[in-house]
Amino acid sequence: MDAISIAKTLHPLEVKILLTYDTSVVFDAKKVREELGYREGQENQAFSWLSGKGLITEVSRAQTSFFEITAFGRDLAEKGLVEERILALLAAEGADTLSAITEKLGLEQKHIGSAFGLLSKEGVVALDDTKRAYLVSEAHLPQKLQILKSLLAKAISNNGILEENELSAEEKAVMSTVAKKRGAQDAPFRSADREQVFYQLAPEADEVRKALRVLGVTGEEIGALTPEILAKGSWKNAAFRPYNIQITPARIIPGRKNPYVEFLESVKDKLVSLGFEEFDGNMVETEFWNSDALFMPQFHSARDIHDVYYIEEPRKAKFIEEPYLSQVAAAHEHGGNTGSRGWNYSFDREFTKRLILRSQGTVLSARKLPTAKVPGKYFGIARCFRYDKVDATHLSDFYQTEGIVLGEDVNLRTLLGFLEMFAVEVAGAKEVKYVPGYFPFTEPSVEVHIKHPVLGWFELGGSGIFRPEVTKSLGINVPVLAWGIGIDRMALMALGLNDLRELFSPDLENIRLRRALMAN
Repeated sequence: MDAISIAKTLHPLEVKILLTYDTSVVFDAKKVREELGYREGQENQAFSWLSGKGLITEVSRAQTSFFEITAFGRDLAEKGLVEERILALLAAEGADTLSAITEKLGLEQKHIGSAFGLLSKEGVVALDDTKRAYLVSEAHLPQKLQILKSLLAKAISNNGILEENELSAEEKAVMSTVAKKRGAQDAPFRSADREQVFYQLAPEADEVRKALRVLGVTGEEIGALTPEILAKGSWKNAAFRPYNIQITPARIIPGRKNPYVEFLESVKDKLVSLGFEEFDGNMVETEFWNSDALFMPQFHSARDIHDVYYIEEPRKAKFIEEPYLSQVAAAHEHGGNTGSRGWNYSFDREFTKRLILRSQGTVLSARKLPTAKVPGKYFGIARCFRYDKVDATHLSDFYQTEGIVLGEDVNLRTLLGFLEMFAVEVAGAKEVKYVPGYFPFTEPSVEVHIKHPVLGWFELGGSGIFRPEVTKSLGINVPVLAWGIGIDRMALMALGLNDLRELFSPDLENIRLRRALMAN
C-alpha cells in the first residue's frame, strides 16, 4: 500500500502524532497526553494502530514507580492530618483520654492510636498518671508530617498521582513509610509500578506525513455528527473524515446466552444434583460478617489480603445481630467458649459495623452457619470486590463459588475429594495439586492449583476446616469444611480461554469459537 492509500486510512489520533513529531523525536504516553491533549488511553490506541501499520517503533522500556492518593489520603488533605487534629483539640480543650479524643474527632480508634504514638515518640504529647493525653510542648508538627502534608497537597494538584523519580530524597523517605501496595485503604498513598514505553516514528512515516499534507488532512476532521455540532452549526465550515461504504457490515448474531453465564448455570446444576443447597447474600456487607465472624483480627495485617472497597454513605450498619456479636467479640478478646485464647485485644464494636463491598465469598458461609442443618451441604456463587491490579488471572471484581459441608464425620480427606471434583469435573483440569495455605479462619488450610495449557500452574482457590473460633461463636459444634474457589478461573479452563478479561468481553463470537474448539 502506497503512502497516499495509508494516509487515507488513518484515524485523527494517528494523524496528530505523525504531524507533530518527526523521526528523531522520542516520545511516550505521558508526553503525547500533555502535548496533544489526548485523554488517558487514547495515546495507547494510536500507538497500537501506528505499530500495526509499521509507522512507529519501540525504542526502549523503563520500569517506574508511582504513588496514588487514596480516599483516606484525600480526607487527610481536606480535613488535616490526624496528628494535626489531635494537637488542635488538646491545645483548645486541654488534656483528655484517647477514647474521648476518638469520639470528639469522629475517627477510628486505630487512627488515633497510631497518630498519638508518633506524636509521643517525637516528644510532643504524653499520657499523665490518669491516662489522659496532654501537650508536652508547644503544638507543632514533626518534620515527617510536614513533608507528608506537602505530598498530599502536591498529589491533589497533580490528579492524585506522584511519580517516584519526581520526589526529593526526604519525600521518598517519608513516602516509603506511608505508602502500601496492598491493604492501602488505611494508608494515605497506594504504591504501584508501571512500565514506561518510549517510541519513535519509523522512517516510512516521513512519506505518509508528506501524503497527509498533500491531502490536506490535519487530524481535526469530524468523524461523527453530534447534537452539539448541529446546534452550533460548526459543521458548515468543518472538514469530515471520509467514509468507506464498501466495508463489510458487522454480522448480526441472534440473541443467545453469554457463554460465561451458561457455564455458571452448569456449575449450579452440577452442585444441586450432588445434593447441595444454594445460598446467597448482599454485595454490601459489614466488617463483622466479612471478617470478624471469620476470626480475622481487627487492625491486623492479616486483613491486608483483602483490600476492600468501603461504602462512603452510609458508613455503618445500625446494628449487628446478637448473640453473635457478643460471642464473636469474646472469641477475639479471650477465646470465649471456643477453647482458644483469642487475639487478646479490645474488640471494637463500632468498627465492626463498617459497610464494605464483600471481598470474599466466605461471608456467605458465615451468614449461613447459624441456620445451617447438620448434616448439611451448601454452596453459593458470589460476586466479590477487591482492589487489585488487573491482569490475565486477576480482576478487581470477580466471582467465587463458596461452599460448606457440615457433619460429624467430615474430615480433610472429604475436603480433598470435593476439591478434586471441582478441578476435574467442573474446570476440566488434567493436572491438579494441593499446596498448604494460611487463612485466619481455617486450620488446616489448603490451596488447590491446576495447570492451564497456556498460563501454567495457578491457584484455583483456598479451602480448609473452619476453626472452632468461627463455628462455636456462630452456634455450630461439628466440623465444617469450607472452600472458596475462583469460578472465573475455572471458566478459563472450561471455555478454553487464556485471560480472565475475555469472560467479560463484548466479543462473544471469539468465546463461542474457543468453546466449540474445546468441545471438539
